[in-house]
Amino acid sequence: MDSDETLIERARSGDDDALAALVARHAPRVLRFGLKLCKDEETARDVLQETLLTAARGIRGFRRESRFSTWLFAIARSICIKQRTRGGATKAAEPLDESAHFEGGGGLVDPKPPPDETIASLELGQALERAIRELEPAQREVLVLRDVEGLSAREVGQVLSLGEEAVKSRL
Repeated sequence: MDSDETLIERARSGDDDALAALVARHAPRVLRFGLKLCKDEETARDVLQETLLTAARGIRGFRRESRFSTWLFAIARSICIKQRTRGGATKAAEPLDESAHFEGGGGLVDPKPPPDETIASLELGQALERAIRELEPAQREVLVLRDVEGLSAREVGQVLSLGEEAVKSRL
């Protein structure tokens, strides 16, 4: 599998297959980020599409001052903010796929957890989703980027145009 750096170089040279590979690699994380920030699936899918189109058009301008995923999150965040200021959707987010949020236990005989554990995991996950939706947008962005998407405080700061201390204070 080619690295992001290799794919970026190829995409910058006009290789559509490399661009498609980059898009396929990062689309799920951008969609998940959009779901957390925009609060509804339809808007998140619009944000994903607009983010990927913007990135495809601007790939030659990507300066590599950050990781490619950090750049995509910054684009997606900007688009989400535009959606909110335009009076974007306010419906509650619904998970696209429960398995994307909750992983079952891995046993030797039956890889699925017992039903009571599954229900408890679903209830906990739903409670967490509600709690995240109740956060102020600035706090939600930091939480999702750091704890869901796994970015460092420095990378979160790059996406949000904040210093590391400001990122930490929002947690």
